[in-house]
Amino acid sequence: MRTRRAVLEAAAHVIGTRGYQAATMAEIIQRAGVTKGAVYFHFTSKDALARAVITEQTDPFLPQVSESRLQDAIDFTHQVALALRSDPLLQAGTRIAVETTFSEDPLVPYQAWTDIITTMFTEARDNGELLPGVAPDRAAEFFVAAYMGVQLFSRAATNRADLPERVTALWKHTLPGLAAPGALGHLDPHGRCVKISV
Repeated sequence: MRTRRAVLEAAAHVIGTRGYQAATMAEIIQRAGVTKGAVYFHFTSKDALARAVITEQTDPFLPQVSESRLQDAIDFTHQVALALRSDPLLQAGTRIAVETTFSEDPLVPYQAWTDIITTMFTEARDNGELLPGVAPDRAAEFFVAAYMGVQLFSRAATNRADLPERVTALWKHTLPGLAAPGALGHLDPHGRCVKISV
């Protein structure tokens, strides 16, 4: 497990720095400080390694559960925004998503994020926090797509230094179309104090 983790972290650093297309298995092996055989025991190809990075990037994030699942979703996205500034797995997942979008076999790292947000939106609906007619799965898909665009814009503009402010702006513009009037007044688009749970 230590070897596998070392390879994943090395891959995240190399892909995050050089990009998915430019990253080579040789460079990843060298950074991980393990043998070629050890790497290929766990990952049969660069594609398999990239898919593992995508799968494991959500692991450190445990959405909190409170009385307001919509506020929990806001807080969760701020938690991810803060981590995106320094977490190699998240940064690598973003590069993989962008660089493979136009390939014949794109890797889609945002399904896990969409599933998490869908669950929170579904529970928010069940609690009466969503407007009638809002479909949690479609709203989650839209939000994750918008979030991806916001964080890419922030990466280009400020190397993600202003990402929390941009996520707040995203929520300010999105919440009126999601939240029921009774819930809207109690939500903080800035997010409550969040920290990463590992």
